[in-house]
Amino acid sequence: MKRSQTQAIDIDDQPGHNIRRLHQISVGIFLQELGEMGITPVQYAALQTVANHPGIDQRTLARTIALDTSTTGGVVDRLEARGCLERRTSPEDRRARQLVLTDAGHRLLTDAVPAMLRAQDHILGPLSERQRGEFMRLLRLLVSTNNEHSRAPSETLK
Repeated sequence: MKRSQTQAIDIDDQPGHNIRRLHQISVGIFLQELGEMGITPVQYAALQTVANHPGIDQRTLARTIALDTSTTGGVVDRLEARGCLERRTSPEDRRARQLVLTDAGHRLLTDAVPAMLRAQDHILGPLSERQRGEFMRLLRLLVSTNNEHSRAPSETLK
């Protein structure tokens, strides 16, 4: 197709563009609420997942929060350097490292949760309660149905 014949497409009508924009907005709001704590959305996800599953190994953490293992390694390194996480040798497999929150990690997570909830409320603020429920249902459907197309598909822990 020649340049003069290129179809005009309004990017504001494209779901991918709007999802990217919503992600930018979500991170911005998260950092407004939690920026002074020095925690990122991915670090929060890692801390919360380790709190929910004490002793989780790093590979399982990566699969659970949908990150590649090298990125997860960096996240864990930074949280460990801050004194929020510890890597412990697994009693079942001495090569595996289990992750546990330290006291500082528990305190950071306890302090972060109210601000994280405010951020989530701010993101969904324009929606009614019914719309929030429907939006989250549809969002989960899109994520779960398209999970296999991710460079780092997530796996749900039971």
